[in-house]
Amino acid sequence: MPLKPTKKIWFNNELVSWESAKIHVLSYALHYGSAVFEGIRAYSTDNGSQIFRLNEHVRRLYNSAKIYRMNISYTENEVIEACRKVVSVNELHSGAYIRPIAFRGYNDLGLHASMDDDIEVAVAAWEWGTYLGADALKNGVDVCISSWNRNAPNTIPVMAKASGNYLSGTLVAIEAKENGYDEGICLDSDGFVSEGAGENIFMVRNEKLITPPLSSSILDGITRDSVMKIADDLNIECIERRITREELYLADELFFTGTAAEITPIRSVDRIQIREGKRGPITESIQSVFFGLFNGESDDKWNWLTSVE
Repeated sequence: MPLKPTKKIWFNNELVSWESAKIHVLSYALHYGSAVFEGIRAYSTDNGSQIFRLNEHVRRLYNSAKIYRMNISYTENEVIEACRKVVSVNELHSGAYIRPIAFRGYNDLGLHASMDDDIEVAVAAWEWGTYLGADALKNGVDVCISSWNRNAPNTIPVMAKASGNYLSGTLVAIEAKENGYDEGICLDSDGFVSEGAGENIFMVRNEKLITPPLSSSILDGITRDSVMKIADDLNIECIERRITREELYLADELFFTGTAAEITPIRSVDRIQIREGKRGPITESIQSVFFGLFNGESDDKWNWLTSVE
């Protein structure tokens, strides 16, 4: 969906206009995908705008930068405050999607990147609705198994949320859309289920929650972690193990997780309907706790919310 421009973007410790936040065409990141980023949501609550797991997202940004030998000159607290500031200054009171990004800028185009390179940092925020469709959270989405596999271990570090990694996800999403699906699911290099184009995946079988392990070339998702903690609180057993493709067809329930996707049910895989072809009871109970954090029906017992003001 098209971006809705806002007033200001935090760019290298200055608030600049949306139109002025520009980089040079010879920036390193543009040519080699050498950038790390985060997607964070802010929600409107009775206690004002609250950002979901802000500290954990910013910590992962710095972990991603560490993997790619990028030395960010701003502190984590400065980036945290920048995230709060762009929501506030742009008056995004009904919720926002926040995008911090750190990247190698205009300097040298040789592949011998250095820890001493200047790293530019920007934080933007805008309105962004339900990622996979307005009714997806209730009615679910139709997905396919992609012909594109996730990277094998020791090729590209998938624990880093790096821009270059998402070339794979782009191919998966395009293929799915061109074939009439809402999203695609990748297998790992050994043929086991990995994740969606930009989401983690969970399966319910026999009232147990099952999700692929980090060794299946998945991003260590923060919403994934949240769902596992919510499941534990609901006394739902959660197992991390490899999942075969055909298990998806026989699942009692399936759902995606992610900052953009939130918790989105999957109603079919490869045009094979999952049970009744709609959101299942365990998915709904986890959604209820998750979204209850923002509408006041759930206690923030995990201290996941950070006030914008």
